[in-house]
Amino acid sequence: MKVLHVINSLHTGGAEKLIISILPSLVQGKFQVDLLLLNGERTPFFEELQKKSNIRIEFLGKSFYNPFYIFKLIPYLKRYELIHVHLFPSMYFVALAKLLSFSKTTLIFTEHSTSNRRLQSWVFRPLERVIYSMYTAIICISESVKITLQNKMGAADSKYKVINNGIQIGCINEAVAHDRSLFGFGNQDKLMCMVAAFRQEKDQDTVVRSLQLLPQQFKLLFIGEGERFEAVKQLAIALGVSERVTFLGIRTDIYSLIKMCDIAILSSHWEGFGLAAAEAMACGIPTIASNVNGLAQVVSGGGLLFEKGNIAELAEQILSLDDPIFYCNIREKGLQRSQNYDLETTVHQLINLYNTLKYKL
Repeated sequence: MKVLHVINSLHTGGAEKLIISILPSLVQGKFQVDLLLLNGERTPFFEELQKKSNIRIEFLGKSFYNPFYIFKLIPYLKRYELIHVHLFPSMYFVALAKLLSFSKTTLIFTEHSTSNRRLQSWVFRPLERVIYSMYTAIICISESVKITLQNKMGAADSKYKVINNGIQIGCINEAVAHDRSLFGFGNQDKLMCMVAAFRQEKDQDTVVRSLQLLPQQFKLLFIGEGERFEAVKQLAIALGVSERVTFLGIRTDIYSLIKMCDIAILSSHWEGFGLAAAEAMACGIPTIASNVNGLAQVVSGGGLLFEKGNIAELAEQILSLDDPIFYCNIREKGLQRSQNYDLETTVHQLINLYNTLKYKL
């Protein structure tokens, strides 16, 4: 069966991380799997996927919002039996290309977020319904994503399939913590890390502000890039905490960096799943996360939660981990909780869905 995955790019993000994790396993599942990017910029994720598999990667250009991509997509609809799409605007471009081509190719879309501003607009909502209707199946990366989407879109329950995001537990277990002295930190430092793109849905600001309520030995590492990178940097300077914040940009040694730290934080305004939180728990690091849909379901019972944007509560949760017994307790709970999100389960469920759709072609 010939399967094409389509996504905007391989920049940083949970959807992009999922792509480079699952595609090599799908190839082993006896599918011919290729990847098409709207923006073909060579990123660390791009390089990583090329190194660990021989999956063919094609791209349409060097931008995201080029409407001519719709016409460029039409030939692909004739070459593949199933096209699996991720993120906006890819979902629009592929659906519109199918309308124009009269193709019978089966389309699947994975919804990665609980927040969709287009669905909240009376202008876009009718168009959204048309676009979503073009997809035979909608994969939701968590139960909360499914509930949110069903409430706004309707459609038969059978159209929505919950397949939780998965993490590479084997790779995480093999990773060795970096020597923190190589990054200029000492054993007396309390290192906190947040692995996330600098996008509107993420809330690095609250984490930076929490430093004002914490002792000087608490230091913060940010791993990721994005449009809000400079804004967060300037906030740290304005608050006088920039010397306690390190921006590492995009990294491919994320697990070793997390294991070097004492605490992992994922502060978000909204979240579809919270892949970084699951990875942090699997790394054996106590994890603190915003109490928002998607993220709360992942961390609850395995980490600590704080009210979204509540700086004082975040600082309080961080300081609670100074108790070594409590610290070890949260660490062990996180390790146990993370086992529920093994990537092998995600891949197995995806293969089953592909096979089910194959027999309907």
